[in-house]
Amino acid sequence: MPVAHRLRACLALLLAALASVAGYTGTHAVPRTPQPPPAPLMERPTAPVVAQVSFAGQDDLNRLAGELDVWQVDHAMRRATLLLTPAQLQQLRSTGRPLTVDAAATARLAWPTSTVSSPLPERIPNFPCYRTVEETYTSLAQLAEAAPDLVQPVSLGQSWQSVQTSGGAGYPIEGVILTNQALPGTKPILFLIAAIHARELTTAETATRFAEQLVHRYGLDPDVTWLLDYTAIHIVPQTNPDGRKKAESGLYWRKNINDSYACFLDPNSIGVDLNRNSSFRWNQCTGTGCSSGSACSITYRGPAPASEPEVQAIEAYMRTIFADRRGPLDSDAAPADTSGVMISLHSYSPLILYPWGWTQAAAPNAEGLRTLARKFGYYTGYSACQSGGDGCLYMTDGTTDDFAYGELGVAAFTFELGSEFFQACSAFESSILSGTLDALTYAAKAARQPYLAPAGPEIISATTTVTQLLGGQPVTLTVIADDTRREAVARKGEPLADAAQAIQAARFTIAAPSWAPCAVAQPMAPADGFFDTAVEEAVAVIDTAGWPPGRHLLFVEGQDAAGAWGVPTAVFVDVADTDGHVPAYVAQPAACEQLHLPWIAWNQGP
Repeated sequence: MPVAHRLRACLALLLAALASVAGYTGTHAVPRTPQPPPAPLMERPTAPVVAQVSFAGQDDLNRLAGELDVWQVDHAMRRATLLLTPAQLQQLRSTGRPLTVDAAATARLAWPTSTVSSPLPERIPNFPCYRTVEETYTSLAQLAEAAPDLVQPVSLGQSWQSVQTSGGAGYPIEGVILTNQALPGTKPILFLIAAIHARELTTAETATRFAEQLVHRYGLDPDVTWLLDYTAIHIVPQTNPDGRKKAESGLYWRKNINDSYACFLDPNSIGVDLNRNSSFRWNQCTGTGCSSGSACSITYRGPAPASEPEVQAIEAYMRTIFADRRGPLDSDAAPADTSGVMISLHSYSPLILYPWGWTQAAAPNAEGLRTLARKFGYYTGYSACQSGGDGCLYMTDGTTDDFAYGELGVAAFTFELGSEFFQACSAFESSILSGTLDALTYAAKAARQPYLAPAGPEIISATTTVTQLLGGQPVTLTVIADDTRREAVARKGEPLADAAQAIQAARFTIAAPSWAPCAVAQPMAPADGFFDTAVEEAVAVIDTAGWPPGRHLLFVEGQDAAGAWGVPTAVFVDVADTDGHVPAYVAQPAACEQLHLPWIAWNQGP
């Protein structure tokens, strides 16, 4: 081709290119049809995004939750918050499902991995309020060293990596048993686990602080004191320690780190969801999608029930500490007097969940479970509902709390704490921790009869007229019994079989709770002359003649019109010696004669 022809051809191509960009014809610009601006980068992501995704109903939501990373659910709006990979986002869009990428929430995904310095260098960057796995275990060891009569270390088993390396890497699963070992005998049990999902930072710290609060307040707080005297509280803050170490680096890691299953897409997608791997009803509801059989899925249930060493350790431990009180049929209820409570701390979504998760059908002990869950909800401010129930969250199978209840009949619950996986320390300290610790304290109080006692009233205040006295000086005990704390958090449309009732009676015992051998409960009188409302004040005058110097416990309980006695609340009565000194509290097995100390009933009135 001659050079001139080649030049004309190149010029033609250049003009065509200009025309395609600006509508240029060679003589003037031609107005073009307005085009939409390019989609922002957030709409064409190359990294995971947070999105608001619509769902058609409960079954549709269950299918989403069985395969994808559902963070939170708004049933009223039929919208769920999900973390999506680019491929998952593209796939959902291809189906025409309505969704919106949350740019602000997506931007926050990078926060945990940023390099903002921490005032405590050993803590997690940006989150100095949360202890690492190593720090958690150090704290538990320090508790046991400082209070060996109250704290017994326990090792439940090994994490996956520790098993693979024969302890050369990975972590053991460590816990503590809190109880006053000077008072022997069979005691009701509260079993608390946390961080089975690694990224849920608030949970392990809450469990650790609960242990510290109990130990540090023993002998100073009357309720903490009697709980450690007459209850055994088992706490395992780091149930998934290998996975937690991944999360401490800023990854939104949920599963354990078992890489032996066929997940080749992403090294950050390996592992098994330990809260879908329990042996009870594992892979039970695949028709609606409670868990995933895909090894890369965030809810991968593993190749077999209890395939993971972490789950094996937790299940074996529960079988050791709890008696099996439930029959083999789904319809078999645990006896009403079944003892023991199991709680698994999770985040996030402000909910208290109870079994079943694997079916929308009600559990045989649903009324008792719901009543106790509502009591927890009173303290945390969270709604309480059946985890697999319509309009609650979404169905799940192979979960730890379904195992505890389904296999053993233990009253079992999941607390979903807060509003973030990597919850800011300010929110954790100001709005999550205190209410959760109060709810856990109530759980310990209810552990003896969790299906019965929560239906009764609480003693929300117990005071004496004299804080320190000489033996033989009368003291007036005044209490307030409240039967309203269950119904305050009832969900719309739920039955109110456990609604508030009038107070019928109040009683107290000296030195030991009412169920202790030889304990004799003494009645209290209504302050206004009648027990006829759901919140009542009651009084009694107690003669302390014969009481030795020291710190003495009084136990108080209230009863509602249905005959249900609530959990005890305790109060100290301090008796000074002749020098005005009150010896520190020292618990000793109470002799029967100590439980029959003289008392004077308040004038019973009309």
